[in-house]
Amino acid sequence: MQIPAEFSYERATSIDHALELLKSHGPETLLLAGGHSLLPMMKLRLARPECLIDINDLHELDFISSDGDRLRIGALTRHRALAESEEVARHFPIITDAERVIADPVVRNRGTIGGSLCQADPAEDLSTVCGTLRAEVVIRGPDGERTIPMVELHRGPYETTVAHGEILTEIRLPIRPGAGSAYEKVERRVGDWAIAAAGAAVWLDDGRIADAGVGLTAVGLDRGTATRAEEALRGRAPGDDVFAEAARLAAEDCDPVSDQRGPADYKRHLAGELVTRALRRATARALGQESTT
Repeated sequence: MQIPAEFSYERATSIDHALELLKSHGPETLLLAGGHSLLPMMKLRLARPECLIDINDLHELDFISSDGDRLRIGALTRHRALAESEEVARHFPIITDAERVIADPVVRNRGTIGGSLCQADPAEDLSTVCGTLRAEVVIRGPDGERTIPMVELHRGPYETTVAHGEILTEIRLPIRPGAGSAYEKVERRVGDWAIAAAGAAVWLDDGRIADAGVGLTAVGLDRGTATRAEEALRGRAPGDDVFAEAARLAAEDCDPVSDQRGPADYKRHLAGELVTRALRRATARALGQESTT
């Protein structure tokens, strides 16, 4: 039986208390929210924190609200709450799409969006979704808050810009007119990590794509965002030829590895196909031709 290395445990009662605990303990201190990624890593001794700070009582980080031009999501919001939110589905159906294919009900009941983003797993779905939607994340530390674009959160696999003594507290998503979004995923079995997945968001204006976001999961795309594909879409009338060009550029820019989930050329092919599908559905939603629920 695998068991974690010895560690101490603290339970935070507020954000300020959590920050105080982080300050009083050493740099090998980790935060515990849903725990579905951290605890297995601890059992395998891939993570050996000296102290765990449980933040599950920080109810001020569990919310979904809008303030006109943006949707705000607290870092402790559970996957299930995101999947069931009508407001999320109305503004950002890509999130609902992704939540339906994340793991299983046990994980979705306890796992949090903040934990998913801070895990920085290259095969994690919500990081791609938030990058595609041009999200910002709010990070709070002893010197106050700072806000950064989602694409700057991850330094690399399993590494973020959240420093010791800081907590990711909120995700902010811009609400813009003419929007549609979608997420497409291929997995070996239900709830598995992606072989490949793609997210797309389009913002239409006068029949053309005023702006676009394209992201890929699990295929080695730098920062998860296909910038050349996005540029190829801007200012164009939506259509299969335009989508195919963007998909080709996205596939060219990814760098998948061959592993037990499939060879690299297969994953690259999937990436292109999934970008095309996601762009079609995102555009249909922007035009009101497909339900977002």
